[in-house]
Parts: sequence; C-alpha cells; structure tokens
Amino acid sequence: MARWLEKLESAIGGGPSGPNRVRTLRILLILGLIGALFMLLNAYLPFKEVDSSIPESGPEPEVAAWNQSAPTESPFETIEKSLEARLKVILEKIVGVDSVSVLVTVDSTEEVVVERHRQESQSVTDESDKNGGTRHVTTVNEEGQVVLYEVSGDQKPIVTKTVNPKVRGILIVAKGAENATVRRLIVQAVERGVNITPNRISVVPSKQ
Repeated sequence: MARWLEKLESAIGGGPSGPNRVRTLRILLILGLIGALFMLLNAYLPFKEVDSSIPESGPEPEVAAWNQSAPTESPFETIEKSLEARLKVILEKIVGVDSVSVLVTVDSTEEVVVERHRQESQSVTDESDKNGGTRHVTTVNEEGQVVLYEVSGDQKPIVTKTVNPKVRGILIVAKGAENATVRRLIVQAVERGVNITPNRISVVPSKQ
C-alpha cells in the first residue's frame, strides 16, 4: 500500500505545483478513509427505530381543586348514620319485620362533663330606699377550674360522665309495620333502646 501511494505521488508531483497536488491527494485519501469508516460503522452497529405511531406524552390533565379531597361528614351525620345502622340490624330481627329503613335526626352531639374545682363566693349588700325600707341583696359568684391529670407528660381533664346525643326523632319504614302488634313492638324496641319518647317515633309500612 505504501509503495503504491509513493508511485502515485511521484506521478502527480512533478512540476512547480507538484507539492500542492500531493497535499491535495493526501487530504482526499484521508477524507475517503473517514467516509469508508463511517459506512462500516453504520453497517455493523445496531440502531433502534422510533415508532411514530406512539403519541408524545403531553402534560398531565389538571385536576380541579374542588375534586381533590372527599367531603367529610359532620359530627351529626356520623352519629345519625351509626344509630340508623344499629337500629336497622336490631329491628330486622323482630318477628314479622323485614326490609327496614331508618332515618334518625339528632339535636346535639355527645357531651363530655369534666371535673372542676369549684370556688364560690357570696356577698350581702343592705340597701335603703327613700321610705325608710331596707332590703338585702345577696350576690353569689361561682368559678370552676378544670381538674387535670398527667399521662406520659400530657395533661388531660378528668371526665366525670359522658352524655349521649339528644335524639330529635326517628322514622322507620318496614315491611310488616301494617300489623298493629308488630308496629307496637317496633315502637317499644326503639323507645327502650334509644331512650326516646313514643311521640318522637314514627313507624310506617313499606310497599309490598
């Protein structure tokens, strides 16, 4: 290869411009070798085609702010749903009662009564009017401080009692309630179970 190149350079290198022609020849040979090298690499190296049918990933759709969190139940709804579920289970066990639906409404939530240190002060004032009459005015001031106890470094109040929520009314729709005896059994069960007066309980038969 070297002898062939020397012969070629000597053939075109004669004359005054011979060295320029030889330099040009060498540059062309180098460029040709580089081109051949790229062709060989392109033939043997693996390449991966891009599937144009796959859509480009765009920005994620925006989610409305009002739809990001589920609405939470109020304390009244939590108490009402709990009572409705418990009454439904109990009432459907009564003979002659089936397919019970219960609606409960409450006036208040659970009330917690805590222990207090009570301090009472009393003052008596004598007042006289224009006619010479005298009257005694007694003023009583009562203050209470919550009693706390410590558990694992945290202070908590002492709970003396817990008062159940006050039920406003209960509506019951059930199969079998058209029978007077069954209806009376339902009213008695709810009256004693929830501690509510009969006039706040409504029992009606459902569609057959």
